Amino acid sequence: MEEADALEALGNVLERLTENPYDISLHAEHIRIANATGLDEQAESALDMFTAFWAAGDEIWLPLIDRKLKSANLESEEGLNAVLGLFERAEQDYLSIPLLQRHLEFLIERHEHYSTAEQKPEDLGELFSTEWTRAAISAVVSQGAGHLSRSHQLFDLQRDWVFEQLQNAPDTEKAPLIEHVESMLLGRLQQPHSNHDETFQAYSTFTTNYKPADQYESLLVKASKMKAQAVKTYQRHEPLEHSLTLASYSLEAYAYYLTSERRKKPDLFVLKTLYERAIAEAAKRRFAGEAGAEEALRSFWIGYLDFLRIQDVDDEISMATYNRALRSVPASGEVWARYMRFLERLDSDEVDSEIAGRFSDDVLSAYEKAMSVGPLVTDAEQLVPVVLTRAGFEKRRLQSGDASENGFAAILDILTHGINRVRKASPTGDPRLRLEKFFSAICLDLADQAEHALIMWEDTTKHYKTSYLAWTSYTDVLIKQRMLDDARKVFRDVAMKNLDWPEAIWDAWVTFEQLYGSVEAIEDALDRVERANAQTHARRLKEAERAGRNAMQLAAEQQAASVPVTEAAPPTQAQAPEEPGAAPMDVDAVQRGEARTKRKAEEEIVPDESKKAKLGMYESEGDRENCTVFVADLPSDAQEADLAALFKDCGDIREIKITQLSNARVATVEFHERESVPAALTKDKKRVHDEEVAVHLAWKSTLYVTNFPEKADDAFIRELFGKYGTIFDVRWPSKKFKATRRFCYVQYTSPAAAEAALELHGHELEPGMPLSVLISNPERKQERTDSGANDREVYVAGLSRFATKEDLENLFKTYGAVKDVRMALDNNGRPKGFAFVEFEREEDARAALSANNHELKRRRIAVTLADTHVRSKNRCFLTPHHSDPKAEVRNRSVRIRKLPPGTQEGLLHQALEKIAAVKRVEVFSDKNEADVELESAAEAGKLLLHADPIVFEGSTLEVLPESTGGARTSRPATPPAGGMFVPRTAVSRPRAGLGSKKRVTTIAASSSTAAVPGQASGPQAQAKGQDDFRKMLSGGK
Repeated sequence: MEEADALEALGNVLERLTENPYDISLHAEHIRIANATGLDEQAESALDMFTAFWAAGDEIWLPLIDRKLKSANLESEEGLNAVLGLFERAEQDYLSIPLLQRHLEFLIERHEHYSTAEQKPEDLGELFSTEWTRAAISAVVSQGAGHLSRSHQLFDLQRDWVFEQLQNAPDTEKAPLIEHVESMLLGRLQQPHSNHDETFQAYSTFTTNYKPADQYESLLVKASKMKAQAVKTYQRHEPLEHSLTLASYSLEAYAYYLTSERRKKPDLFVLKTLYERAIAEAAKRRFAGEAGAEEALRSFWIGYLDFLRIQDVDDEISMATYNRALRSVPASGEVWARYMRFLERLDSDEVDSEIAGRFSDDVLSAYEKAMSVGPLVTDAEQLVPVVLTRAGFEKRRLQSGDASENGFAAILDILTHGINRVRKASPTGDPRLRLEKFFSAICLDLADQAEHALIMWEDTTKHYKTSYLAWTSYTDVLIKQRMLDDARKVFRDVAMKNLDWPEAIWDAWVTFEQLYGSVEAIEDALDRVERANAQTHARRLKEAERAGRNAMQLAAEQQAASVPVTEAAPPTQAQAPEEPGAAPMDVDAVQRGEARTKRKAEEEIVPDESKKAKLGMYESEGDRENCTVFVADLPSDAQEADLAALFKDCGDIREIKITQLSNARVATVEFHERESVPAALTKDKKRVHDEEVAVHLAWKSTLYVTNFPEKADDAFIRELFGKYGTIFDVRWPSKKFKATRRFCYVQYTSPAAAEAALELHGHELEPGMPLSVLISNPERKQERTDSGANDREVYVAGLSRFATKEDLENLFKTYGAVKDVRMALDNNGRPKGFAFVEFEREEDARAALSANNHELKRRRIAVTLADTHVRSKNRCFLTPHHSDPKAEVRNRSVRIRKLPPGTQEGLLHQALEKIAAVKRVEVFSDKNEADVELESAAEAGKLLLHADPIVFEGSTLEVLPESTGGARTSRPATPPAGGMFVPRTAVSRPRAGLGSKKRVTTIAASSSTAAVPGQASGPQAQAKGQDDFRKMLSGGK
């Protein structure tokens, strides 16, 4: 960027920042443009401006500190205090190990500088004396002491510096230093951290050098006992720390870690720092512009503040934490509300005047500050809790007699002002009407001012014309005031209106008439409700039909627009008409000799080689476990030839695979026939190279594991089961057909280890989730897989927007045990109108079909058996914008190359999910490549733009956009047929099954488009007619 352009851009962004100083994206842009100018003053000013409005991470503070170190006079007290003050400000924002390390390095470097200088500047006084430096270093290290995996980076600097001081100290000064070092080391041993062994070794060395020899053993025994609890604490957290690392410290992983810790008895030392770590990571990602980071950051702060309140921490610590939170998320209404309640508690607890004097805010000034934050007052969801908290504070003052004479009027003014702001902030306002309800309750219960409540609700119904909640609340107040005729008039007027939930207002009216009306009034209400119901039903049908037509038209237009011109083959010379308009129209005439129904018996069936090969593979897989033996305790130099010689008289061997584990050499031997296995088992205890080997059925050392937490990955399972013996392999299922699959196979090198691990069966890793661990007997395979899950699942459509998961569970549990209920939600978390219910048994799912046409929340629901394959194919037509499915799938897909041989789809799915949200993985083992479909194009971008190389099982993967990934032979690029237009030739297409040829969609390597199945190609291709046009509109088939 040219200097003039940069300066102009800088002026523009500064002007926008003046109008909106709480827009963090503008601050990030300001810093980027300031750096582009190359002017140090502008860059430093941009960083300073950021810290004035926002809490900053080390990405802001470290450059600022570097600039200050270069510009400050470090030989003067003023310069040193300026740097130290900057460090103090930086450390108050977020926990940062790099920042604390820089602080320690500065302290150590300055102390060494002044210690070796000929003369220390007189104006420094005690600054950077040995005692002062020791205390300053201890204070810095204590800030990061709770970081389980990285606190040693700080303590090691302190330890090395203190040891050096002790070593160089005169003998006359060593006694107090020895006492200090011993206290420091013993204190560290009692803190959970990752390198306890190294700390214990340091204490052992210290004891050897500086303690009497006869005390050595007793001191180490004492120290070992002191560290025991801390070691156990770290070991309990180590799996979660490891999972956090594998997840690249994602915000979801932090949320899971925090939830796990909150379920147990909370450890203040660990959990406090864990919240600090999560908050720092969320702030870093927010600054980088990551979607959802702001919401996660607010959630972490709210959880942290609530945790400190429950733990009843010191008021000064709480106040400091609230101030930090408000600098970090100034637009969070929930944080401001908690801060105001904290201030109210301080006032009511009559805190010591000296402490209270240090708390400059009170509830009123905090409220004014909150209302000055632009993003907060323009966000209705954040504004409501602040106004409610202020109004609640005034209500409690009024009830306690502390309020002024006009206390009631003040509450109404606050609420009225808040209601107007909420309605101005958002067109939808507050759908829950929280402020209006509070206003009404104050008027009715506190001051007997019903007229104010009625005026407010009348105004609310004018603003929220279609809100059933506004109308029912209005009629409730009328009924309480015995204004029955007015309530009846409102019911009559609103019954025919187009409300968001008309059934609620109808029920309220009928109930009202049952309580207060005459027989004529009841019948009149029922008649009007019936007419309104019919009208509403008809309107909904029309809206559904209109939406369906629009969706189909949009899908057809987009599909037609996506077909390249090159796909429409030009007519051959023989087909060309003699003159324009002379060509006859193709009107679906049956070609001579063409069968339109069943294939004739004499027709030759062309074998499908790809299908034959695939069937052969499945035949091999079906009995593979019964045909395989496992060989353990092999000598280190054993080769395939040795095993072939050992088993040569047992039967035909299909494959021998030798694997070198970290502490053992093992092999699997697979036979063509299962009858070979009994003979192979007699080779147990035979010798290979003069060493006994162990032979057993492979499945006897294999466990089938399910019902573990959803976040559990390969490392988690290996950690959990590894203590029972050497693990040979962990196999994970592919999720390409069913994303909810959650089981795996754990294979040990010996059956004894598998038997020992059965003790985990029934163990609850999470409350209410007992782990299922069984020996993987292939004869019972159907009982322990999810292959029949599709037949146990029903699809429920036509749901009311007010239906909940609990409603569905209550309805369908009457037909049998419900395993899972999955409701489709839109981007705002509201139901989309359909759901899937999975039962434990297939017969229960079939029984649940009788719920079809059942009325749930005033809506008739449709219940059919689910088909996951059909759902996955048609899911693209259920998306909100009905985008082109072919382009949509391609945009969110990538091709992975250079996979290691034998890659498991399940493991690759897990590894990639650490980087982006993965929807589907399909591995092509013959090419060592995979297709990966992500949840969105943005997620695909994360994978393509990942800064670090992606290493999987020792291989560095190559990630390419789907369009450059070559031919895809496993799944069609075009959507399935369906919609408004259906090709007539589709009627005669035979169903896949025995005796029918499977059609395979092939995508040529030189073209990005798929050939239409059944369409001739090459020189004899026919011109496109009506059938082809219908095929194009209906999905390309």
